[in-house]
Amino acid sequence: MTLGERITARFTRIGLREKLLFSMLAAVLFISVAIALISRWILVSSLTNELEMRGFAIAHSVAERGGSYLLDNDIPRLLVLIFDEARLRQRKDLVAYIFIEDQAGNILAHTLTHRLPDNLRANTLPPGKPDSIKLMELGDQEVYDLAAAINEGLYRIGTVHVGLNKRHIDALVGKLRVAFLGFISAVVIITIILSSWLSKYITKPVSDLTRLSDEISRGNFDIPLKLGSGEDWDSAECPAFSNTDLPCWHFDQSRSGQTPAETHRKCADCAFYRKHTGDEVVQLGDSFRNMVWSIKLYRRRLRESEEKYRSLFDSGPDPIFVVDCASGTIRDANPRTTELYGYPREQLMDMPFLALGPEHNAACLDFFTEGGGGCVYYPKRLHYKNGGEPFFVNMHACPISYRGRQAIIIAVTDITELIEKDAQLIQAAKMKSLGEMSAGVAHEINQPLNAIKVGSEFLSMMWEEDLEIPKEHFGEVVNEISSQVDRAAEIIDTLRSFGRKSDLIEESVDLNQPVRAVLSMVRRQFELENIRFELELVAGLSPVRAHSNRLQQVLFNLVTNARDAINDVSNADTGGDRRIIIRTGNREDKVFIEVEDTGGGIDEMDQQKIFEPFFTTKEAGQGMGLGLAITYGIIKDYGGEIRIDSTKGRGTVFRMEFPAAARGETKA
Repeated sequence: MTLGERITARFTRIGLREKLLFSMLAAVLFISVAIALISRWILVSSLTNELEMRGFAIAHSVAERGGSYLLDNDIPRLLVLIFDEARLRQRKDLVAYIFIEDQAGNILAHTLTHRLPDNLRANTLPPGKPDSIKLMELGDQEVYDLAAAINEGLYRIGTVHVGLNKRHIDALVGKLRVAFLGFISAVVIITIILSSWLSKYITKPVSDLTRLSDEISRGNFDIPLKLGSGEDWDSAECPAFSNTDLPCWHFDQSRSGQTPAETHRKCADCAFYRKHTGDEVVQLGDSFRNMVWSIKLYRRRLRESEEKYRSLFDSGPDPIFVVDCASGTIRDANPRTTELYGYPREQLMDMPFLALGPEHNAACLDFFTEGGGGCVYYPKRLHYKNGGEPFFVNMHACPISYRGRQAIIIAVTDITELIEKDAQLIQAAKMKSLGEMSAGVAHEINQPLNAIKVGSEFLSMMWEEDLEIPKEHFGEVVNEISSQVDRAAEIIDTLRSFGRKSDLIEESVDLNQPVRAVLSMVRRQFELENIRFELELVAGLSPVRAHSNRLQQVLFNLVTNARDAINDVSNADTGGDRRIIIRTGNREDKVFIEVEDTGGGIDEMDQQKIFEPFFTTKEAGQGMGLGLAITYGIIKDYGGEIRIDSTKGRGTVFRMEFPAAARGETKA
């Protein structure tokens, strides 16, 4: 590792304060030294030039005034002249000597008290030059020897030499050096003091932020947010922190897209979002404090929300599952699931949700794995307890994110008891219907019984009178008796099938079949009341997923209501348009069946409430108002829809539509 790399590595390891201190000190020191050196060079150069100019001024002054003395060879006056110039005021400290020589190089006068050293005569004027300067030695000191020509007209008659004391010049330069060193020292001291204060001012908030960040990274959010002097705010004293039902105006209102009112920008007991006056460091401290406070606030709210969710999840009266969307396995379940399904919690965990309801749960899982969004409601699904006991549930499924994975939260409600009560209600309605059909059924059965009676009496009479019956007549009578027995048996089978308690199961049903079954029971009775049936049944209907027995109950309710509506506007004696039209058909992927009557129609207000339980337009004692409510429930159980098209005075049409099922399906 090179020296530069070692210095860089060591500089990297030191603290920010030391870096700022050293950096600012180095920068100021470099600038100060550079300024001092440049200033010294400029001042020293100027001082030296000034002294040299003063020396040349003395030399030229002596040359101008001493020329006449030199021509007259008046040596005494020359001596007086050079002594006066050398000793004038402060020149005695600067001028070391003055001497004059003639053109031949003879020394005519000098100011030294001893013999003029020969080395001082080495500074000779170059030809054509008026003066010259050269550093010389005079004893143990150095002098600048300035030589200037003494002219008379165009001719040079001599030379004057002025020696400037270099020690005096160095002393002046030394004073400048001391002054600059003092200046640099003062600048360095001031720089150290200012750098120390500035680095501490900058790094103190950073150190505090680092300390708080370390505590927060360890999960300690309960540290006091004191970031400066005079700041003594405990966030736990904020009303929104202790009571999370209260809004935090600065965030809750901002998140709603509304700018908080000015009166709410400063809480009475809260310093949150209160900006201090100061520079960027102070603003940074405020921003960090606000950030930590918001994290603390929403972390507390999140924890309370999780506790509420867990409390609702664990204490819910209905089973709740959390199912992994990708694998379809149960990731979490509340205690109610173990009570209802009979599995221990350990066994439920990671169990495929499909195992609880193989017939219906697959549709729920497929909906979400195929990208379905929103919540979905699945009514009357069949589930199984531990041991295989079936029961019916309503499922409400919503997508959630559970531990970073896409999941489904499924709430299950046990409706087995409710379905049993519905079945009992439907069965009671059937029994009531059978009672209403008793007259017609008796008439219907009486006809084959009469035919059987007539045939049997004919055969008995022929046997008693010992008469021979032609073979063809005997065959006709026996066949007629057999067909009438079959007819009676068919009616009885239909009644038994209708009166049987039906389960909530699905099978593939042709809608024409329950129509014919109901008409076989009620057609004769209706015809006795002069009400005709018109059938527009389409052959080859697509099957629907339903149960024939329950659909018979639906049709029976509709045709009996149609009969009552017709009787309200006319009677069998007066006649009139007394028809019930039943249509079936396909429309796109739906199969529909319509029951139309020629009654008086239904008021628009009554149409809004006609499927509500116990709502009836009949007189008291004529109906319970449960027939159409049961009809609506049965149709909804099989995914169907029922609509009313009625105009007052022009009859009513009930239209039912069911999803078409694929042919060949037998049971869900």
